[in-house]
Amino acid sequence: MPTITPFLWYDDQAEPAARHYTSLFGDSRVDSVARMPDGSALVVEFTLLGQPYRAMNGGPGHPHTDAVSFQVDVDTQDELDRVWDALLADGGEPVACGWLRDRWGLSWQVTPSMMGELMTGSGDPEANARVFAAMQQMVKLDIPALRAAAAGH
Repeated sequence: MPTITPFLWYDDQAEPAARHYTSLFGDSRVDSVARMPDGSALVVEFTLLGQPYRAMNGGPGHPHTDAVSFQVDVDTQDELDRVWDALLADGGEPVACGWLRDRWGLSWQVTPSMMGELMTGSGDPEANARVFAAMQQMVKLDIPALRAAAAGH
């Protein structure tokens, strides 16, 4: 059966990136590191939340872009804050509406798991519009403020 594995290209930081990402989530680990003759990492296989990934030190010329990002759904504001802060650590950059770029330039969306419900689940177009408007004013998402917007407060 075919499988699809996200494959990430780094200049020379695949192993530190994989180790950082796997430190953030349960059911995550570095599975293997294929090394060059000089001992540096070439390909790193790792698992995030049960999903396999590969990363390669391929050299410069292929930077990450916002065209591909990873979305992390969280249940609580504390979890959102923890993941957000960890992904921004040591040089990441907040963007807007729950998006950020980590120190390696990889784009992430850190979102409440109930975001779909807040945006469309009520069936009330005005509530949906309020949630969307509130989200557009945020950089890091604020779950209580999004819920308040949905409720009309």
